Amino acid sequence: MISVSDRRTAIMLVEEATQAGARQKIACQELGINERTLQRWKNESTPLEDQRPIVERTVPKNKLSEEEVSLILDVVNRPEFQSLPPSQIVPILADQNTYIASESTFYRVLKSHDMQHHRGRSSKPNNKPISTHRATGPNQVWMWDITWLPGPVKGIYFFLYLILDLFSRKIIAWDIWLEESAENASILVRRGILSEQLTVPSFKPLILHSDNGSPMKGASLLETLYSLGITPSKSRPRVSNDNPYAESVFRTCKYRPEYPASGFSDLTKAREWVLKFVKWYNTEHRHSGLKFLTPIQRHTGIGKEILLKRHKLYEQAKLAHPERWSKGTRDWTLPDEVWLNPEQTKAISKQNQAVSI
Repeated sequence: MISVSDRRTAIMLVEEATQAGARQKIACQELGINERTLQRWKNESTPLEDQRPIVERTVPKNKLSEEEVSLILDVVNRPEFQSLPPSQIVPILADQNTYIASESTFYRVLKSHDMQHHRGRSSKPNNKPISTHRATGPNQVWMWDITWLPGPVKGIYFFLYLILDLFSRKIIAWDIWLEESAENASILVRRGILSEQLTVPSFKPLILHSDNGSPMKGASLLETLYSLGITPSKSRPRVSNDNPYAESVFRTCKYRPEYPASGFSDLTKAREWVLKFVKWYNTEHRHSGLKFLTPIQRHTGIGKEILLKRHKLYEQAKLAHPERWSKGTRDWTLPDEVWLNPEQTKAISKQNQAVSI
């Protein structure tokens, strides 16, 4: 929409051109307008402001009255019609010598009242939100999953079970079995409780998040969780990114340079390799999501002191050569809370975020 000042400028330019001997039509063409537009702008009885947004519009003659809309809604929700689309309702009404409105009108009314697809027994789907949990320290939220490792020949796999801590990214417990089962998962959970020296039920409420695979929903695992006071949490069905951290550690594992992509010769070799990987991951791997702390540094709490030392070092370097720093020093802070699915809690985490330094 052209502003009032632009219109006035255009009128002035055309007038100057015509006074200099140019034709009005040619001058308008140079400005990208036609003579009728110029005439409308110059007409003193027509305001220069665009009146379309504020003009009073007449009610269409064919608009349904409130009584007619109510009648349509009443008809489509009758027991004999509540499971039928308008394409069937309107002909049935015609056979009963009744005409209320056209099929398109029926559809339009249903859409405006959010009833086009959900009437009768067809209730509105309950879209389960992403399972999200907050951890302000270690051993509050665990995530676990299973991935396959290649065996000695094609078609034979070993199954790696792994539990990861949300706050520190530390691998809490792991093992490799020849099959997927809830019984193996139960053993792994108990092993994790022992390795972290958590006394049941003195530890804080612990959440164990997983996807919806059959081992994750097995009765033996659920019984173990309830007996230990652990709350199970499940991802949404057919949503692959509800357990992102567990998937990430598997990717890190399988993209290690020494990973035997051709396959492990036997179960023992697979366990030996994963044992070395877990030791490296927990104690040597500088995690980018932890400001390049190792998971064990974050898990034990010494990460705060390490980040503080880095911060002081960078400040000293800036004082020594301030001309080399156009902005502040590198941000070595870490939030004191971690969300399982931060994209759903971005606004909340910004409000509650506290830095660890």
